[in-house]
Amino acid sequence: LFFGKAKCAVCHLPPSYTDHQMHDLHLERFGAAADGPIKTFVLRGIKESPPYFHDGRLPTLEDTVEFFNVVGGLKLDQEEKKALTAFMRAL
Repeated sequence: LFFGKAKCAVCHLPPSYTDHQMHDLHLERFGAAADGPIKTFVLRGIKESPPYFHDGRLPTLEDTVEFFNVVGGLKLDQEEKKALTAFMRAL
């Protein structure tokens, strides 16, 4: 999932799971204030640093996976979301 359907590895490249780049998620599509480009977070050890996203709007990893599922139009099912969250907890 991480390297395939969920497209996480497009920005979160091993070994630190980041590309150190700025990306614009175009959140204005969802009626949110335009955040503009934000720097890709390092996912290594991510379970130790809630809340998530650049402004802390996502309290859990589950919320973060759901956020990117919606924003990215990934269409992950419940089992895929659980597996992706488990993978991030293991980093």
